[in-house]
Amino acid sequence: MILPIYAYGQPVLKKLAEDIKPDYPELKKLIEDMWETMYHAEGIGLAAPQIGLSIRLFMVDTTQLKDEEGKSEGIKKVFINAQIIEETGEEWAYEEGCLSIPEVRGDVERPESLTIQYVDENFVEHEETFTGMNARVIQHEYDHIDGILFIELLKPIKKRLVKRRLENIRKGKIDVDYRMKFAKLK
Repeated sequence: MILPIYAYGQPVLKKLAEDIKPDYPELKKLIEDMWETMYHAEGIGLAAPQIGLSIRLFMVDTTQLKDEEGKSEGIKKVFINAQIIEETGEEWAYEEGCLSIPEVRGDVERPESLTIQYVDENFVEHEETFTGMNARVIQHEYDHIDGILFIELLKPIKKRLVKRRLENIRKGKIDVDYRMKFAKLK
């Protein structure tokens, strides 16, 4: 089932997400729905806060980037209760976007490598190191479960330039090809 994506301005996007246990209700269905939602919105990553759940669950599929870049192997993985152990290497800028903040893009600097501990959808423990675009997409989605949005990492001048667009998203004044849930305005 395709779920609505929570838009900029929704409080759940700013919360520190909670760990989950293997008996989390209907976890398998939730993961299936998240994959379907992400692909429908043409995303390469999706975190649970983006569908209104403040839990430490996100997924990435960078296999679609492999064809474009041809540099590194893409990954398709579910990350549950993830904790970044280490981020290393030179920081590099790349223009990021976000399904919760449509039509806003900007250069974000991130370290080129990260080591992360997590459990997969079967609650098997992993500790892996990722580099390049795989690391970047994981870092972006990981930020979501820590209540951080990529726009907070933009340079100050870019933040000022996107301020009006962010306000329009918060108010629901945006046209996208997927369902979104906007904050209730007071």
